[in-house]
Amino acid sequence: MKYLKYSLLIIIASTVLGCGAYSFTGVQDLGNVDTFQVNYFQNNAALVEPGLERDFKIALEDLIQNQTNLSLVTSNGDLVYEGEITEYRISPTTATANSTAAQNRLTISVNVRFYNKKDDENDFERSFSFFYDYAGSELLSGSTKTTAFEEIFERLTQDIFNASLANW
Repeated sequence: MKYLKYSLLIIIASTVLGCGAYSFTGVQDLGNVDTFQVNYFQNNAALVEPGLERDFKIALEDLIQNQTNLSLVTSNGDLVYEGEITEYRISPTTATANSTAAQNRLTISVNVRFYNKKDDENDFERSFSFFYDYAGSELLSGSTKTTAFEEIFERLTQDIFNASLANW
């Protein structure tokens, strides 16, 4: 029995050590990268929601801070995120027999430019988009709007994070 315990311990230790550093968020080895900055995202959507650009910037900063040990800076960051909000659209997705919307969809799209000043091979410019469906009888205000923004921002920021920092 004692031999079995030591064998299992050795197998587990060698497996963990043999795999190198592992992160549950999937963050690749960032090497000598210590800081990041998120620049202002200009709202260029045809329909402008006041404060959307500020809320999106904060959501992206919070996600990166929560999933990495990088420090947020306002300038000269090793990693730089910038871009534009290119779409804020509300559209009906299904109709009722009375030709009214049974369900609406809020779609938000952002164009992101990512720069890694330590390794420019990882730089990219890419568009990210996600949506939230809500009942046609509801207005996009109050708790419905808050929930919509939270769900859309959660997906957008995670997709941006994965594209820039994760090995997915």
